[in-house]
Amino acid sequence: MAQSSIEWTEMTWNPTTGCDKLSAGCKFCYAEVMTKRLQAMGVTKYEEGFKVIRTHEEELARPFSWHKPRTVFVNSMSDLFHVDVPLAFIQRVFHTMNQCPQHQFQVLTKRAELLAQYSPELNWTANIWMGVSVEDTRVQHRIDYLRRSGAQIKFLSLEPLLGPLPDLNLEGIHWVIVGGESGRKPRPMMEEWVEDIRQQCQRAGVAFFFKQWGGPNKKAAGRLLNGEVYSEMPALV
Repeated sequence: MAQSSIEWTEMTWNPTTGCDKLSAGCKFCYAEVMTKRLQAMGVTKYEEGFKVIRTHEEELARPFSWHKPRTVFVNSMSDLFHVDVPLAFIQRVFHTMNQCPQHQFQVLTKRAELLAQYSPELNWTANIWMGVSVEDTRVQHRIDYLRRSGAQIKFLSLEPLLGPLPDLNLEGIHWVIVGGESGRKPRPMMEEWVEDIRQQCQRAGVAFFFKQWGGPNKKAAGRLLNGEVYSEMPALV
């Protein structure tokens, strides 16, 4: 586990590592860049690189050692619902989360079809938040697969937002995160795209979290929208 600088969580937990690119949002993958750094530093967990999906048995018991309630982003360095992660291992990750109701676990995937397929085989306790990444209209169908899951809190990560999303179906969605791309050559995000999504969330009664404008210097760009910071979180069930 590690303390996280991600604005919408407190820490990360990676029972699996490694992934591969699936859609436009993966172009400048943070996890891929970070894996290369950790591999160069000699960190054993990342010695096989990013394209090798590995499960880490030793991580399954780690949340039991956290006595203070925490908000935990699961698999910041991977995708739990990657086809190369066995369902049996995913079930074991869920068992750990089921047994730690004091923590809120945030799981995020781009493999929404597999999420929907596996969902009936998983125990969706209230402390497991499930989200899908939606960067543009081409992958908007992921939201429909998310709705099929048994998660009691469902969320969308619209990051990096690469185009307008004017007709979001927010039925059954509890939280929306929006963020621009960062890095050396980030693709642009328009303010009108963000404001339109904020208004859609407001009309639907969905919590809205604006994470960042991004850009080459994301700290300088900040996260003000209309002169305000939007850090709404979903109501716990």
